[in-house]
Amino acid sequence: MGRYKTNSTQSVKVLFFATLKEHAGTERASINIPENTTVEQFKTILREVFPNLPEGSSSLLVAINKEYAFDKEEIPLGAEVALFPPVSGGNEYPTIFSIIEGQLDLNHILSQITLPTTGAACFFTGMVREVTTRGEAHETDHLEYEAYTEMAEAKMRQVADEIRDQWRDVEGIAIVQRIGRLQPGTPTVMIACTAGHRDSGVFDAARYGIDRLKQIVPIWKKEVGSTGEVWIEGDYLPSPGE
Repeated sequence: MGRYKTNSTQSVKVLFFATLKEHAGTERASINIPENTTVEQFKTILREVFPNLPEGSSSLLVAINKEYAFDKEEIPLGAEVALFPPVSGGNEYPTIFSIIEGQLDLNHILSQITLPTTGAACFFTGMVREVTTRGEAHETDHLEYEAYTEMAEAKMRQVADEIRDQWRDVEGIAIVQRIGRLQPGTPTVMIACTAGHRDSGVFDAARYGIDRLKQIVPIWKKEVGSTGEVWIEGDYLPSPGE
């Protein structure tokens, strides 16, 4: 760990879950790391402290203060860092659902829902438009997203379960929504489905996922432009049981 030494260090609480707890030999630890350490650097430090942790990023997910974190993000002072394998959706296939404030790393998320049997992946990624031509044409300076996080993630899991009920050949599912202030050209949401083949329903499943997210997942956006700002509201009212 000598190459990471610096005059300024911080202590972070590290939590291990599932198989990573077994590899580390503990449920939690306190580790000193340099300030401004990125997630990628932290993984290297961890493997030096806990040499039995598995190699490769696809088997190790990181959350900082209960939000998914990716390699280029820095770990803030006093953070709680959780380590775990890809989330189980109640069967052998990986399911990821999350509300995040950081950047959407599409390649990293795809790696978490790719299995040895995967031969097809279908993504839908929503973007912040600078110019809207549908309806009353206007320009957007930025969008501000907010979510009722605990309920939103529960409803994302429900959407994933509904996808599995309808498309039995779908393997991995990822539903990730970014919140906060987002500029034009920024990805805001990602729905991804993987399967063995392209004719397995992955296209329809991903389309269903984004449509259903817009219906029942409590996420809102405020559009800010030169003419003012407005909250964008839908018109779908969930039925009992949804």
